[in-house]
Amino acid sequence: MTVSPDGHRFFGRREVLSVLRRHLQDVAVSRSGRLVALRGRRQVGKSTVVERFVQAAKTPYVFVTGVFQASMIKQLDDATIAINESTRRLPDAELLTQSVAGSWREWFGRLAIAAREGPVIAVLDEFPWLTDADPALEGELQAQWDRTLAKLPVLMIIIGSDVAMMDRLASHGRPLFGRLSPVVVPALNPAEIAEAVPRRSALEVFDAYLVTGGYPRLVTDLSRHPGSVADFVRDSLSDAYSALVTTARLSLDSEFPEPQFAYRVLSAIGASDSANPGFKDVLGTISDADERKRAETSTTRALRTLTEVKGLIERELPAWAPASSKIRRYRVTDPYLRFWFRYVERNVDRISRGRADLAVDAFARDWEGWRGQSIEPVVRDAMLRLARTDDNLDGVDSVLPWWVRDNSVEVDVVAATAKRTALVGTIKWRARGGVTASELEQLRQHRDRVPHSDTALLGAISPSGRSPKGADVAYSAADLLAAWE
Repeated sequence: MTVSPDGHRFFGRREVLSVLRRHLQDVAVSRSGRLVALRGRRQVGKSTVVERFVQAAKTPYVFVTGVFQASMIKQLDDATIAINESTRRLPDAELLTQSVAGSWREWFGRLAIAAREGPVIAVLDEFPWLTDADPALEGELQAQWDRTLAKLPVLMIIIGSDVAMMDRLASHGRPLFGRLSPVVVPALNPAEIAEAVPRRSALEVFDAYLVTGGYPRLVTDLSRHPGSVADFVRDSLSDAYSALVTTARLSLDSEFPEPQFAYRVLSAIGASDSANPGFKDVLGTISDADERKRAETSTTRALRTLTEVKGLIERELPAWAPASSKIRRYRVTDPYLRFWFRYVERNVDRISRGRADLAVDAFARDWEGWRGQSIEPVVRDAMLRLARTDDNLDGVDSVLPWWVRDNSVEVDVVAATAKRTALVGTIKWRARGGVTASELEQLRQHRDRVPHSDTALLGAISPSGRSPKGADVAYSAADLLAAWE
């Protein structure tokens, strides 16, 4: 973690910074342009990481930030002023800002003039808002890039929070197709959170990840809290304006500016008592018998939007199931949104009218159980990462759950290669103790029902890593955390 002169805390992001540095090095060596499309959900820290990059790069730069619903004239005025506001200004900045650029073509022309003296960085933040003000901007950027900027040492970074829109920029038939290098800024991963909260145990780091989802603002607030993660949640739920309460709404408003059926489906999945509801579970939550047929069609369409377009929902199939299988479940992809829908959304009105105690009571009542369910996809992700170096997972290229249609039998972890199951595992996420002998015996019995698992190892997974006699391998919270390190 580093602290800037203004006191801003910054941690992690080594992969993103490394990618941006490589692009800048390519620009400097080749003396030709690179166009980078950097995307990520709102509030994940895209602008912050790029600001850190340009400050450390020792290269002249301009950082333009689009303004929501501002006119093209306003956006161009701000873009011109930005040339003169950088801590490391572009060459001839004063000359380039003697008058406001009358068009984006003129602004790009001024950038080209600055780049003739050496490498420069140009950042267009909130690019979707800039294109809202001037729909021709995307095409104009393509024209000026092909004509001039691509032949000059320019690293141009366009940033957007509308993930679907940023994906479309690179699609066939769009002006910038074939010109963009995509960079994704995810939320902070567990190892980066551990860096932010260095005195916490591995179990507490995972608790922090489940609650904050790795959103930098939430992680920073939690790192400054003197109590446990549960204490942080209780204090945050008691404040209607805390980041834990408000951040999800800021992010979701950008995804759903108008009330949509898809939001109802997302809420139903996130707030479900089942960590992974199936289609019928979701349908039963948002409809009654009278409207069931119409709701089926709307729900199917909404799930397609949430999974394939917005990436807010993940569709799970059991291990070894064909892609066409109807045995499927759904879960909210983002851990923080899962937490928010479970404990905040349904209690926002109560918190606002001074009854935060009801929200706190609900959290205290089932936090232990919810945590045990919500950690499962995180554990599976960790084990897939560990497969790169763990001999027990040699050749593993998928780690999924397995269950039968009526959910009477379920295996938390099925780590499989292309031809066999290497390991089946049970996850018991308890603050004390580990996997018991009876739980391991149950896993042994269930193994017989999982396809291609005759010789699979038996894995015991718990925060402590304690396992009974008969377990072939055990993983602790610290082992799993190392997957990201």
